[in-house]
Amino acid sequence: MRHYVATTASRLLGILHAGRWLGPLVIRLVFGYFWLETGIGKVQNLDGFTQRFIGWGIPHPAFNAALSAWTELLGGLLLMLGLFTRLVSIPMIINMIVALALVVSTRLMGLDDYVEADEVLYITIFFWFLIAGPGKISLDTLIARWLGIRTRD
Repeated sequence: MRHYVATTASRLLGILHAGRWLGPLVIRLVFGYFWLETGIGKVQNLDGFTQRFIGWGIPHPAFNAALSAWTELLGGLLLMLGLFTRLVSIPMIINMIVALALVVSTRLMGLDDYVEADEVLYITIFFWFLIAGPGKISLDTLIARWLGIRTRD
């Protein structure tokens, strides 16, 4: 019985290990689509988005609203493609830090509120992409292989 359980567990772990490329792909596609969609909505209603920046007291609201909207749109698209994944994670993290600091933090009271804020989750996911990269199924990996750069995937 013990041998059967160990063998079954070993097989299951082998299957999961062989499919480890699927996790980053799914997260990249879903998370990237989320940002692409929010960016498109903000770009299509840039005047309304700018008004929100004015209400929040963000300096240079027209410029910063456009920058934020286009960062989300292009960042989401590039994330879905797995293209420049690590690089694009940096402006996305900055975008979320600014949102957290200038908009969201006004209604947060303590550490629990910060940890539960969506922006903290987004920053964490982008940080993971910055460190871990896009995964095996991505344009970044394809380009790296074409250039002869070894990847750990």
